[in-house]
Amino acid sequence: MTGTAALYVCPLSRLDETVAATGARDVITLATVGTPVARPEGIAPGRHCVIGVSDIAVPLEGHVLPAEAHVRALLAVAEGWDRASPLVIHCYAGIGRSTAAAFVVACALDPDRDEAAIAETLRAAAPSATPNPRLVAVADAMLGREGRMAAAIAAIGRGAEAFEGTPFRLDLPAPALREPRDECGANDATNGDFSPSDDPA
Repeated sequence: MTGTAALYVCPLSRLDETVAATGARDVITLATVGTPVARPEGIAPGRHCVIGVSDIAVPLEGHVLPAEAHVRALLAVAEGWDRASPLVIHCYAGIGRSTAAAFVVACALDPDRDEAAIAETLRAAAPSATPNPRLVAVADAMLGREGRMAAAIAAIGRGAEAFEGTPFRLDLPAPALREPRDECGANDATNGDFSPSDDPA
């Protein structure tokens, strides 16, 4: 691998400006089911993955708990991302779901790097980040990390109080250029989970 690839995280309110400013060609939306999210200008239909999931860690009536289907969709996009142009991940506030997803993607695409080091880099870049622990724990099990991802996120603790996060960047190793996949792993499965409730993050 040579060079770096850029992963950006932002809240919904700053999605369009983040995509425009970074030149991203892939977007992952983690939104409460029923939340309208318009595909940003410049993003092709097959390059916008919408994952319907709530920012909760335990079951709650009317909400969708993070599960394997959501992580599979996230990992499918990560594996298909060519890393030639930035990837943007966002949720409503840019604090809970999106920071957890960014951590999962970083761990999956840089498997030789210590999980704690990735979590510390995340905290340095995003003081308000409070990654959803359920999403991280499910990914931890699926990636065979034996609790290291969950422990790393627990170690950085809850982020600073904020209404929404400030957009930030994480750098990942960039592989040799290849053709990107024009797909979103489990988009259809997650779309079926939609419900009318709203989340604060």
